[in-house]
Amino acid sequence: MTENSNIPSPPRRQFLALGGSLVAASLLPDSGQAAPLPRRFPQNFLWGAATAGHQVEGNNVSSDSWLLENIRPTLFEEPSGDACNHYQLFSQDIAMLADLGLNTFRFSVEWARVEPEDGLFSIAELDHYRAVLDACQRHGVHSMVTFNHFTVPRWFAGRGGWEHPDAPLVFGRYCEKVARALGDRMTMATTLNEPNLTQLLFGIPGLNGSRLGTPLDHEIIRKAGQMTGTGQFSSWIFGDFEHIHKGLIEAHKKGFEAIKSILPKLPTGVSIAMTDDQAVSPAAIPMRDRKRKLAYEPWFSVANSHADFLGVQAYSRSRIGPAGMLPPEPGMPLTDMGYEFYPEALEAVIRYTHDHIKRPIYVTENGVATTDDSRRVEYIRRAVGGVARCLQEGIDVRGYIHWSLLDNFEWLDGYRPHFGLVSVNRTTFERHIKPSATYLGTLAKANAI
Repeated sequence: MTENSNIPSPPRRQFLALGGSLVAASLLPDSGQAAPLPRRFPQNFLWGAATAGHQVEGNNVSSDSWLLENIRPTLFEEPSGDACNHYQLFSQDIAMLADLGLNTFRFSVEWARVEPEDGLFSIAELDHYRAVLDACQRHGVHSMVTFNHFTVPRWFAGRGGWEHPDAPLVFGRYCEKVARALGDRMTMATTLNEPNLTQLLFGIPGLNGSRLGTPLDHEIIRKAGQMTGTGQFSSWIFGDFEHIHKGLIEAHKKGFEAIKSILPKLPTGVSIAMTDDQAVSPAAIPMRDRKRKLAYEPWFSVANSHADFLGVQAYSRSRIGPAGMLPPEPGMPLTDMGYEFYPEALEAVIRYTHDHIKRPIYVTENGVATTDDSRRVEYIRRAVGGVARCLQEGIDVRGYIHWSLLDNFEWLDGYRPHFGLVSVNRTTFERHIKPSATYLGTLAKANAI
């Protein structure tokens, strides 16, 4: 188990500033009641925001996602294009994060940039990510580096992706190269982002249907295989989910072992997707438990043997009936992604996870898609309050990292959903800090709520 002593103390700017709690209270919705006394978080608690390479960097042309976005037919509303131009503006973005008062930046190294062809590793791209880590250190910000956040190199997808028998070894090779090149500057690392997502979304009946069930899906795979030159294609949303999941479990193990062989003291884990699963009746409990067994339990087992910590990523709750997933109750507020506005899901997920693993927990993603930023402030207030309650009861939660730092490319939905603490003009790339960013930064500076 990784101890807090392995993680550097937060920068001095993170300690309680005079009057910080008063500023935080002024940003809360007016409930007509006095704000509660601030609840202190542990001294080394991480407060941060997250990004993912493909979603913010732009022009990730060697990736599977770039191919899928630009071929016809496609399921993507629009291509990622220049995204937020974070590839060039990373130093500015990290400085902005630090100025807000956050002490942690979660970002991904883009595999398709580092290894654009099988076995060909780019020194220039590794130097780029070294510069990103240098910027974190320069601004007193901890780095949590994700080695793979969904996208893979086009050549990897064209050889069968995570379904290929050698995929775990290939991923382990990549992790070893990145660890050797960048490890002396990393604070923490995760191997994979949400490797259980397909099980979470499609593991039981009634949620979003099933991928690969239409002629369009098969035509996209056929065209993508043609474009790779191999006649085959497997990606995180296009392939045999059962085989992909098995490949990802083994890939995490190989990646973890590779990283730890180079950097035995680097806290290394994995981040999984979760929802607050609520059975609507006693008769629905077996279906709820079936979902948990498929989506979470394999990764709890992996975390207990091949991880120093587990990252949890939660956004809402799921209502489960005896026959499968149910929609939100009529009249419940929804986010711009169409799921329920329910910040309390995070607390429930942390408690459930704590009952099943023997490792520290980090919130590596939590947030809301909305164009009404006052709703984001409310979401953060309630979600972080749930983290505080877990801490008060002795649950080992060591960080809260919000998704996301920037309004970015949200995969099939393009740029329509807005998860960011900061908006981005997609023509000029000008950043605009939202009140929710200031609010989260105020909590971070006070290290209290």
